[in-house]
Amino acid sequence: MKNDLLSLAEIFSQLSLLAFGGGNSILPEMQRQVVQVHEWMSKADFSALFALAQAAPGPNMMVVTLIGWHVAGWPGVLVTSLAKFGPSSLITMAALHAWERFKEHPWRRFIQLGLVPITAGLVAASALLIAEASDETWVLALITALVALISYRTRLHPLWLLAAGALVGLTGFGQ
Repeated sequence: MKNDLLSLAEIFSQLSLLAFGGGNSILPEMQRQVVQVHEWMSKADFSALFALAQAAPGPNMMVVTLIGWHVAGWPGVLVTSLAKFGPSSLITMAALHAWERFKEHPWRRFIQLGLVPITAGLVAASALLIAEASDETWVLALITALVALISYRTRLHPLWLLAAGALVGLTGFGQ
C-alpha cells in the first residue's frame, strides 16, 4: 500500500498542476494513469466513480477522493485530496496576486483569449473519454448524444438528466 500511496501522491500532484480550466480537463490523463498504467480499476469502474462524483454535492473533482478510497482506503483519500488540491491552490493564490498586480496591462486579455480554446479542447477530450468508457452499445451512445444535445440546447439542470439516466438504467434499456 505504501507504493500505491506514493504513486497516488505523484500522479495527483502532477495532475493538480495541469488542471487548466477546471478539473475535468485532466480526466483523460487521470483515467490513463488509474486504468492503464497502474491498473487499479477498469474503464467502466472509472466512469462509474466519475458519474458518482458528479452526482454528489461538493467539488466536481470528488472523483479524485473516490479514486483514493478505491485504491488505499482512508489514507488514499487523504493523499489524493492533498496532492490534487494543495499544489494548484498554492499556485492559484500566487497567480491571482500577479494577475491583480498586472490588471491594467493589455497582454492579460490575450492570455485569457489564448487559454479559452485550450480549455475547451481539454474539456471536450474529457467528455469523449467518459463517453467511450460508458457507451458499450449503440443505444447507450445514442443516449449520450441525446443528453449532450439537450444539455447544449436547454438550460435543464444536469441533475434532471442524471435522474432520467438512472431511471433508464433501472429499466435495463440499452444493455
